[in-house]
Amino acid sequence: MTPKKYIFAPYHKTMKNIIEDIKQLSNKYLEDVISIRRAIHSNPELAFEEHKTAGLIASALNKYGIENEKGIAKTGVVALIKGKNPEKKTVALRADMDALPIRELNDVEYKSKNDGIMHACGHDVHTASLIGTAIILQKLRTEFEGSVKLIFQPSEEKYPGGAKVMIEEGVLKKPSPELIFGQHVYPDIEAGKIGMKSGKYMASTDEIFLTVKGKGGHGALPHKNIDPVIIASHIIIALQQIVSRNARPDMPTVLSFGRFVADGQTNVIPDKVEIAGIMRTFDENWRKKIKEKVTKMAKGIAESMGGECDVFIDQGYPVLVNDDSLTQKAKKYAIEYLGEENVIDLELRTTAEDFAYFTQQIPGCFYRLGVRNEKRGITSNLHTATFDVDEKSLETGMGLMAWLTVKSLL
Repeated sequence: MTPKKYIFAPYHKTMKNIIEDIKQLSNKYLEDVISIRRAIHSNPELAFEEHKTAGLIASALNKYGIENEKGIAKTGVVALIKGKNPEKKTVALRADMDALPIRELNDVEYKSKNDGIMHACGHDVHTASLIGTAIILQKLRTEFEGSVKLIFQPSEEKYPGGAKVMIEEGVLKKPSPELIFGQHVYPDIEAGKIGMKSGKYMASTDEIFLTVKGKGGHGALPHKNIDPVIIASHIIIALQQIVSRNARPDMPTVLSFGRFVADGQTNVIPDKVEIAGIMRTFDENWRKKIKEKVTKMAKGIAESMGGECDVFIDQGYPVLVNDDSLTQKAKKYAIEYLGEENVIDLELRTTAEDFAYFTQQIPGCFYRLGVRNEKRGITSNLHTATFDVDEKSLETGMGLMAWLTVKSLL
């Protein structure tokens, strides 16, 4: 009897075979993806202005036959890769696209050409990595069931955040993904490693704007003035009690003020003082109470000292919560792909991310991609003028996300 031959061999590949395929494809397309990253890095664009970036993304996807649509949330791009039985299940993958208003100080061939604008938060890596993941998944689309929705999001760095706008415009519909993955570069971790955390991971963020009003005049005649500088100083000191005396010891809370403008002179008391700061925490109910306390204390102190205080709190991104079940599975998959020694447990982080809007809608896992290389001096922090990455991390980034996707669709 003639042995049975499998015509559609890919349908019978083991998980080990698929891992090997993904790693081979990640290596094969690494130089292409690095070129894409450098093109994006050298042409950075600010929030909701990522027109050239969107065009580059669409062009790269078109090259590999991946259907896509531009103009979502103004400059966003959404693409779809269909596997076997494409309607069975959909997994979403997200990358952000925007740069920061920072002048780059790196001396590299792909240095920013747009003076005063720089990819200092790694969004060029996120975007290029997701394009690489898309190429891999397109090549392996006969190996999984369901579909993959690729979300290239504008404006993560600026309120209201592109994630919120894209959701409002229906990015989580037609088809509706059951879960979503996102990754972010992390200069504290060596390239080749990643970090994960289940549950609450990143803080909510709100911006506080106070205008303290008094009565200006000559500094040598304080009895004739209502000094807003003194009032504002008392307010800032008093508000720190919200953290030290009202926040639970097990609830990380940050209340910081980075702007204090009293436009007077050595002998001139101004009529008003403008203060601006941030508020971060990990509990939405406590977040509401902080706002109430800030407002009541600031107004009350100003009034008690004869002045006034206008309070405006601009609500930012919510707490980012990684779905426990999904993240535990993702950690297991990551260990399968990278090895246990290359998957690190993360701690709470008081920075914020608008990926949190996605995790409010569907189960999500937002993890960190190591980009550090001490031997090469690649150690600068995010949001600095010398931030850069070990580009070998792109191979890890695109390969791991492809593996997480395939495992989630099997």
